[in-house]
Amino acid sequence: MEKNDLKGIHNYTAPAGGWGALKATAWAIAEEMHVCQAAETLLHTNKPDGFDCPGCAWPDKEHTSTFQFCENGAKAVTWEATKKRATLDFFAQHTVKELLSWSDHDLEDTGRLTHPMAYEPGSDTYQAISWEEAYARIAQVLQQQSDPSSVEFYTSGRASNEAAFLFNIFAREYGSNNFPDCSNMCHEPTSVGLPKTIGQGKGSVSLDDFDRCDLILSFGHNPGTNHPRMMSNLHDCAQRGVPILVFNPLRERSLERFANPQSPVEMATGGSSRIASSYYQLKVGGDAAALKGIMKALLELDAQQPGVIDHAFIAQHTSGFEAFSADLQNSSWDSIEAASGLPRAAMHEIASIYAASHAVIATYGMGITQHITGTHNVQQITALLLMRGNMGKPGAGICPLRGHSNVQGNRTVGITELLNPALFDRIEQTFGFRPPNKAGHNAVSALQAMSEGSSRVLISLGGNFAAAMPDQARCKQAMHNLELAVHLSTKLNRSHLLIGKASIILPVLGRTERDVQASGPQAVTVEDSMSMVHASRGALPPASAELRSEPAIIAGIAQATLPASRVNWAYLVEDYDRIRDLIEQVYPDFKDYNARIRHPGGFRLPLPATERIWKTASGKAEFHVFPGLHEDPEFTDVLRLTTVRSHDQYNTTIYGYDDRYRGVFGRRDVLLMHAQDMAERGIEKGAQLVVQTALPGQTHRRLVLTAVPHDIARGSVAAYFPEANDLCPMEYHDPDSGIPCYKSVPVTLEPLAG
Repeated sequence: MEKNDLKGIHNYTAPAGGWGALKATAWAIAEEMHVCQAAETLLHTNKPDGFDCPGCAWPDKEHTSTFQFCENGAKAVTWEATKKRATLDFFAQHTVKELLSWSDHDLEDTGRLTHPMAYEPGSDTYQAISWEEAYARIAQVLQQQSDPSSVEFYTSGRASNEAAFLFNIFAREYGSNNFPDCSNMCHEPTSVGLPKTIGQGKGSVSLDDFDRCDLILSFGHNPGTNHPRMMSNLHDCAQRGVPILVFNPLRERSLERFANPQSPVEMATGGSSRIASSYYQLKVGGDAAALKGIMKALLELDAQQPGVIDHAFIAQHTSGFEAFSADLQNSSWDSIEAASGLPRAAMHEIASIYAASHAVIATYGMGITQHITGTHNVQQITALLLMRGNMGKPGAGICPLRGHSNVQGNRTVGITELLNPALFDRIEQTFGFRPPNKAGHNAVSALQAMSEGSSRVLISLGGNFAAAMPDQARCKQAMHNLELAVHLSTKLNRSHLLIGKASIILPVLGRTERDVQASGPQAVTVEDSMSMVHASRGALPPASAELRSEPAIIAGIAQATLPASRVNWAYLVEDYDRIRDLIEQVYPDFKDYNARIRHPGGFRLPLPATERIWKTASGKAEFHVFPGLHEDPEFTDVLRLTTVRSHDQYNTTIYGYDDRYRGVFGRRDVLLMHAQDMAERGIEKGAQLVVQTALPGQTHRRLVLTAVPHDIARGSVAAYFPEANDLCPMEYHDPDSGIPCYKSVPVTLEPLAG
């Protein structure tokens, strides 16, 4: 590691993974857990008889290897299974006003919550209440609401299928379809864009396809930090000579060099493998334009060499290609180059490599989705695959990279604000009531309703709503407007401290802990990124005897709120098999649910597109025209800001202050910039800058950051999420999916006065 003259900025020269990952894993264990307990716990991670990692949703191909966890997975497990406790004494000693001055890291680092608590305004502290009193207080407020749609039911992607399903049924029986969830802030363009193109809101590939592909196109993701277990598969593909073309404004170490911690040779020799065969640094927000250029080049290549485009597949399986092709031909290369940041020659090079391949996987993350063109980006990636028939055949398809371990499963079992008459029919047949015929709120519209005062109650099934949302100032005020906030949580976070009239914290069992109900120990289920559903069984004793499971808490609230409920809540929680039986009745794809999750590895849900069955309005895969190229607002000297996660965090959870692979240590107040952009603006390394949102009417949004040169595309800058969230206004979102545009905020820079 080479030292730098700027505090906390060092040039990290080692590969991703390797001994650096093992050292960081050992540090996490030593900091959070007892060593003997940690070893046993981690060896049960992602095993058939163990628990599913609470981190990313990357699937597990084999269940027999020595360990099935990565560095960041170990951090997620030890962070949850920590020996630290946030006890009643802790809350008696610290007021909410004081805790609000703490960092996000320090709040969660206090440890596991141990008792149900309610906020007491007289002392400005949280104080213990009984579970029965908590349920009664919540029920009283819910029963007093004249309009059920004034209640928001927020979900985190870490909730199990069983918890999410009960939450869905409770909210709908209560009379609300408001389901703002973390998917609204990460992969909503996938959920909106893919059904309109291939008829399913999920990816189409399995892990076996990575063994059969001959090209991988990697768009807008950083697997070494956000889904590190994927690195083993990319490593294997690179080792067998599969070209991996990476499209990303920042050069990410894990996509360049990686040392597999499970490779004895690389660990013994200090060696590493090259991952990206080519790296294309398009500018922030240039994805759709770059894709348009690649496809335009593909058309030109097909004109010279007929057969490059799979016209037979297009004729049999798709609709809309003629208009799509005409739009590509009419798009000028000058505008494509300007909007994408890539030269025409590079896009022709990519098209040639793609044309020479036969089984292609396209992977993408939030670098694609969190844009004002997020839905278009997803649809253009899909169109690129369709042009050569790379959908529904071995070794080919689309692979959205989900974040939280069950964010996809939550959506599958009902967490959606959209009206679905067929689903509502099945709910009515199963439970004897029909959900309200009124579309609910997603995350942005929920924040809007809370801000305006029309939504009065927020019930959060996990997560950190206030930290994850854009427009932090408005979000803070929206939380203060609430009549009641209820948080089902494992640890303290900032959302718990933004108090309205009343706030209740309910401590839940973690994924790592034993869940024992009346019928005995229980398993929950989750769905990974590739639609595999499998069981998860915690092994550790609960952090406190007062903890309850998420299904039990939801049932308790529902039973108190709806005394005449059609659902026998207590009966369902006695044995989670009963919950899964009802999931099977409402969702036919879960046929033989309980039997199939008892097989190691679980089962895969049906994915019609893998069989070239297109559940679209036309019955075919659809090409969608991207109507133009996104232009910056008319401000001088505008740059595009993308927010990024550090290597020491997972979503809003900050494990520490090091971003090892980017060479940032002990700090998060940096603005990563291209050295030439800095030189042209007279910005010195280490200069304090005021970063200001360059959108009409939003120039009051400012953040002070330290300029650090970095290998990033010209015209692009990067800062950490969630600290930079306030630079993104609530109104600045993808019009098709509603996702906030955390990764394409136009900004201007000026030196900090004084």
